[in-house]
Amino acid sequence: MRAKDQPIGVDQCNCFTVRKAARQISRLYDSYLQPCGLRITQFLILATLNERESASVNVLSERLDIERTAMGKMIGVLERDGLVAVRPSPEDGRIRIVELTPEGTRLFERAAPLWREAQREFSVRNGARNVEVLRRSLSGMKVGGDFGPVGGDE
Repeated sequence: MRAKDQPIGVDQCNCFTVRKAARQISRLYDSYLQPCGLRITQFLILATLNERESASVNVLSERLDIERTAMGKMIGVLERDGLVAVRPSPEDGRIRIVELTPEGTRLFERAAPLWREAQREFSVRNGARNVEVLRRSLSGMKVGGDFGPVGGDE
């Protein structure tokens, strides 16, 4: 059978495997954060804002590797719910600056222990050493920027 006639093994697809794992991991974290009414993506935005006083939508988008338009929509929901405030940058009014509101800070502080429990559960299910190796391996993956063909293994 010629290669082009062979079925594509979905289970052999790196993208499928990583996406499937990411969805399952997201569901685990979402289930732990559910009592606070947050999803993991929302929690990570609050956590990023908790690390700094404020950030532009573009900075948040880059930090969390989320498309800028999708980030804008998520920020809109958090703003509507009173968890973040959005204001124009004093240097450039086209840039929107996002910061936690007192309510957002309180919710983050309430959600952080739930996130820690999700972290613990993930480590228990998969082994702390395996989780550390996984995080380091994924952080070192070379996939961004240049999407053209690459020659050889590095």
